Amino acid sequence: MKLAKWMACFVIAAVIAAGCKKKDENTAEAPPAESAKPAEPAASAPAASTPAPSASTSAPAEAATPRGNDPSLLKPAKLTEKAPDTYKVKFDTTRGAFTVTVTRAWAPIGADRFYNLVKHHFYDNAAFFRVVPGFVVQFGISSYPAVSKAWDKTEINDDPVTQSNKKGYLTFAKTNLPNSRTTQIFINLKENASLDSMGFAPFGVVDGNGMNVVEMLYDVYGDSGGPAQDQIEKQGELYMKKGWPKLDYIKTATLVQ
Repeated sequence: MKLAKWMACFVIAAVIAAGCKKKDENTAEAPPAESAKPAEPAASAPAASTPAPSASTSAPAEAATPRGNDPSLLKPAKLTEKAPDTYKVKFDTTRGAFTVTVTRAWAPIGADRFYNLVKHHFYDNAAFFRVVPGFVVQFGISSYPAVSKAWDKTEINDDPVTQSNKKGYLTFAKTNLPNSRTTQIFINLKENASLDSMGFAPFGVVDGNGMNVVEMLYDVYGDSGGPAQDQIEKQGELYMKKGWPKLDYIKTATLVQ
């Protein structure tokens, strides 16, 4: 009898321990990752990978020149201008404006890529599609499928990590493969030094009180309820507006003279 009771208690304890372990694993913060590319089967899954809405819209036809964007975005191989040693970018968003200062010496390759993207208005009308409270704000997928398609295989080499991922610092997202950065950026909402050893190299920082605007971006969708990255690339703005109407957007991102 005593043996039976002892065995029952042992089974219950094991079930509780397994449940706690599962909960801890599910609540871990996923690093700011780009969606995996078909040619890279080892790449990590999208950071915010929820199913598309049950009545998803079909992908819009791709125009020769995407509205609201510089047509040169369709030829990324030509956008390789070297950035100044330092430069500023003003983001005008649906929550207000903030300015970023980029220091090329921190991460030269990333700073050059960001400079060319901003100069040719890549980020105009782009959504802050992943906002995880107390972690990161992620953006950098074009609202126009034609542009996303053009930049699909434009990875740049990694930069050495010379700065820590402090609150307010901007960094390129990437997959778990080396040299996988393209266009996606995240802003750290807290001290994320754990990302340093994973190869995430900051290249800029939000100026002054700009984080007041960043911290107002709509974050209720969180890490598990937002749009899927691959569907943003394929369907663009219509997909996001239909399934996630409260997302905040970048109206314009421009170089400040």
